[in-house]
Amino acid sequence: MFKNLIIFECANLQFFFNKQTVSLLFFSLFRKAFFIFDYSGNYYICGLILNISNMINEVIKKNGVTYGVILGVILSLFTATMYAIDLNLFVSGWIGSIKFAVYVIIGIILLTKTKKEIGFLSFKDAFTTFFITTLIAVIISTFFSIVLFNVIDPEARTTIGELLVKYMAETLQKFGTPASKINEAIAQMKENNPFSTVEQLKALIFSIIGYSILGLILAAFFKSKSTQE
Repeated sequence: MFKNLIIFECANLQFFFNKQTVSLLFFSLFRKAFFIFDYSGNYYICGLILNISNMINEVIKKNGVTYGVILGVILSLFTATMYAIDLNLFVSGWIGSIKFAVYVIIGIILLTKTKKEIGFLSFKDAFTTFFITTLIAVIISTFFSIVLFNVIDPEARTTIGELLVKYMAETLQKFGTPASKINEAIAQMKENNPFSTVEQLKALIFSIIGYSILGLILAAFFKSKSTQE
């Protein structure tokens, strides 16, 4: 009586199908066409699970890319504004704090929206969403900065480099750094202008790593609690 029955596991539940039903089930999953005419409703259950998984992936991609472009444009406009107003802003200590705050705000909005759309947000999904956003934003803003300071106005890169050298020297003097160390640091900065193409590409990698740590923190905060907790 039971020789034609096959156990099929779906979402940690076991269902019993005859061989004809299993064939139709796998055909429907492969074709991504889901039916609800099975007597036990198992087609509907398994099909729904796959649909939800696809939906989550699409939401993560869509939100990650959308907010990545938004954040990248914001950071690029931020750079353009400082360039237009005063190049001295590029050596201001509080500029980095503002950029970090922008990342945090965008990250909160992004993960709140994503969690609301998919309902249950795992740690992995939260981090993946933020990482996609960070990756796209950093690439856009870095590319804009490279074009601005290495193609459009290379003289501005030189001016900012000189301002950074002066700022570094004054800062080291305040901390009582020996003159030999100060001269060594200045010589190194003159050789490697932070706004050159190579240095900005290096900074891109460190930015991704740094903001990935922020992504881990935000993901831990916004992840949904499992029912077992």
